[in-house]
Amino acid sequence: MDEVTAETGAATGGVKILLRLEGLTLFAGMVMLYASWDGSWLVFALLFFVPDLSFLAYLADAKFGALVYNAAHSYMAPVTLLTLGFGFASPLTLSIALIWLAHIGIDRALGYGLKYSAGFGFTHLGRIGRQSGA
Repeated sequence: MDEVTAETGAATGGVKILLRLEGLTLFAGMVMLYASWDGSWLVFALLFFVPDLSFLAYLADAKFGALVYNAAHSYMAPVTLLTLGFGFASPLTLSIALIWLAHIGIDRALGYGLKYSAGFGFTHLGRIGRQSGA
């Protein structure tokens, strides 16, 4: 298989590079929008790593950990918040959505993809951690 590894279903080659560049683009775009929105950088700093609290779900087991991590690191909830924030003209909702999307973007740019239930190191962007061989 050229673009997907058979054992993990992870993207490789040009597809992996494209997915990471998309993450970098998302991060840069959300930071620029946040800056033009004139949001508080203290709020940005305080909320930026909140999605990573989903790591705690791995204390239960890998399957539950992956479910919670993926829920916190997929685009669905923050894009919904972004839409609601615009629709209801809610500055706080918009700020949270922009920060959340920026977090997801930088994670993807750094190679931290959505997780498989095989364990934290198995992602849609490939293996991460010491066992990755990277």
